[in-house]
Amino acid sequence: MGRADRPVGGVIDGVAMNKQPEDDGIVLTEAQKRARRSRSIAIALALAALVILFYVVTLVKGPIVLVRPI
Repeated sequence: MGRADRPVGGVIDGVAMNKQPEDDGIVLTEAQKRARRSRSIAIALALAALVILFYVVTLVKGPIVLVRPI
């Protein structure tokens, strides 16, 4: 009931799975590419600084955080 209008398995004849779309989509200018790269570098540096901060705080606190009254 209602399945006769669809092909078996949902595959439509004549459509290739590896066919690339005709348009190129959004093409960035050189200035936009430089801005994206700058943002990526800034995010990477901020993340690295955060990792280093957590590592240093962990070293400073040391194993004393495990010694606590229960």
